[in-house]
Amino acid sequence: MPAHITNDTPRDEGGAAPAEAVAPLLRGLAVLRRLTEADGGTLSLSGLEKATGLARSTVDRVTATLARMGYVRLDGRDVTLAPRLTELGNAYLAALRLPALLSARADALADELDESVSLAVGDRDGIRFIHQATRRRAMSLSFRIGDLLPAERTAPGPLFAAEWTDADWRRWHDRRAADPRDRTFPAVPPREHTAPDEDFEHRTARAAADGWALDDQLIEPGLVAVSVPVRDPGSGRVACVASVVSHTSRHTAGDLRAALLPRLRTAVAAMEDDLRTAPPPEPGPPPAGLAVWTGASKQELGREFVESLARGLTVLTAFGEGRPAPTLTELAKATGLARATVRRALITFEHAGLVAPAPGRAFTLTPRVLSLGFPPLSRTSLPEIAQPHLTALADRVREPASLAVLADSGEEIQYTARASTRHVLSAHVTVGGRRPAYATAPGRVLLAGRPGGALPEVRAQGHALVDEELEAGLRSLAVPVRDRTGRVVAAVNVATHAARRSAASCVADVLPELRRTADLVEADLRVAGRFRTVPTT
Repeated sequence: MPAHITNDTPRDEGGAAPAEAVAPLLRGLAVLRRLTEADGGTLSLSGLEKATGLARSTVDRVTATLARMGYVRLDGRDVTLAPRLTELGNAYLAALRLPALLSARADALADELDESVSLAVGDRDGIRFIHQATRRRAMSLSFRIGDLLPAERTAPGPLFAAEWTDADWRRWHDRRAADPRDRTFPAVPPREHTAPDEDFEHRTARAAADGWALDDQLIEPGLVAVSVPVRDPGSGRVACVASVVSHTSRHTAGDLRAALLPRLRTAVAAMEDDLRTAPPPEPGPPPAGLAVWTGASKQELGREFVESLARGLTVLTAFGEGRPAPTLTELAKATGLARATVRRALITFEHAGLVAPAPGRAFTLTPRVLSLGFPPLSRTSLPEIAQPHLTALADRVREPASLAVLADSGEEIQYTARASTRHVLSAHVTVGGRRPAYATAPGRVLLAGRPGGALPEVRAQGHALVDEELEAGLRSLAVPVRDRTGRVVAAVNVATHAARRSAASCVADVLPELRRTADLVEADLRVAGRFRTVPTT
């Protein structure tokens, strides 16, 4: 049956899908988008059935496949987005290169001004954030990387609209007429009063003439921003827009223009120099063994694994730095998939707005790829990443497990996540609780990981065992958790009573499970932290 007349087509996609589109792939995209829009990135299976319009059996198979890929977690009847899903958005950001080249400038400007700074790209008749450098205050911004905003309610919007074609303007007018209150933009509050279309047209003309634009409380009362375009050195077109964002208790819109616009322009000039002098990207290694992995998963799980969904999503991961616009042949080679499989996936993604054709029979990812889970996952902390792995560890070893970081003083550890077990006698660990670093196994691992070579024996063996030193009867074993740079940022710990396990048993039986858990946490952390700093608490 052609994909566009199937009785199980998701509600996400407008219009009939091309006959060669992959229907299971469209269904998977619909599930991921509904989860992205859900509170906390979590919906029940029945909630997904209702939100997508898919049959329950289809939802079960799609979520089982996404769970096998590590893109969601299944917890009873609930489905939750998992950190590994950010590899799809990472592929777009890596291919774009702008976050890698410009984020340090944005961060430095935020530190200099003590205000939030963002980078955004145009996404059809909206804008989508690709970097956020926020300030931690009682009044702070809630926008996330990947959030989509209507162009007319932002400062960057007029700067992008200055380059719109007649077709772009028609699409904008149609969207405004169909959605006057902006209910299709969950990142912003619904509009209370609709402004005439002419207002945005006037702002666009002024932004084109001035080379900058203001947002004077267009999104909500109190929020103000000033924006300047960062232009591509080759084409002269807007590559992205840099914005300084504040609230009216600190700056009026006029203050932003007078006091901060000159400094923003200076930073943008430096960003454009960075783009002009950046060396060509070196292609990274392509995804390895994807075709073999999907085939093996299908053989193992049978009907519950939707191979066409898994293979389709792997096509997105083949884009990246050094492969921003690959051809069909290059994508097939990178993934190990058949050309026909890749071709149908690209047809599906183009229909879904995730891929666009490029010169030379090539393809590029669009900013809409960030709609696949990136906004809620862009705020995930290390304790949230570690929690499901700690729970699984505690279940396997039947002992309580925890995650700890080194406190600012360097003399104490702070527990940031824990998983308990059913023992009458067990180690009492409270999230937020502190212990002396040197007297604990996680503390010694963290001290050993600091620059300067502290505790060289612990550093060399890669773990620490504390045997009844902190408290009689308490044995504790810990291993380090490292970030993308190899820096020790946390420790995973298992504690037991001496009567249940000997020191030798801890090393022989528990240590391998601890290391396995740390590896899983690090793998998620590497993906989640590729284009942002993951909070450790």
